Order: sequence, then C-alpha cells, then structure tokens
Amino acid sequence: MIIPIDQLPKDVLDGVVEEFITREGTDYGEIEFTLAEKREQVLRQLRNGDIVIVYDESTESVNILRKEDIVQ
Repeated sequence: MIIPIDQLPKDVLDGVVEEFITREGTDYGEIEFTLAEKREQVLRQLRNGDIVIVYDESTESVNILRKEDIVQ
C-alpha cells in the first residue's frame, strides 16, 4: 500500500526518511553527503513521485521504493 507523504505528520515522515537513510550505514560512493543533504534528496524524490513510501501489511513494515519497482 502506497502512503501519500501529505497524509503523514511531519515527525513521522522525518522518522521514516531518516530510518531509510541510515539503514545501510555507510556511503561508498565517490561523494559523501551529510545526513541533511541525503534527507533533502530523499524528500525531493518523494515530492517528485520518483520514490514512494510503501507499507507492507504482511510484515507490518515501511519502506521507500522506486515507483517503477512496485508490483501492484
């Protein structure tokens, strides 16, 4: 189930985004970004619709996925 970002309270949205960003732990790219920069990048992609917040009822978990990766 896709959760529209405008239906989430700001603190919940911030928590989901921060958990997503810190999930992997370390950057291995050529350019490292701060947590604030990563947060803005993710929020921009959410607002543009490139990625979406998805709730999985079977695992009761939340994830952020690319829109084209969602099987409906």
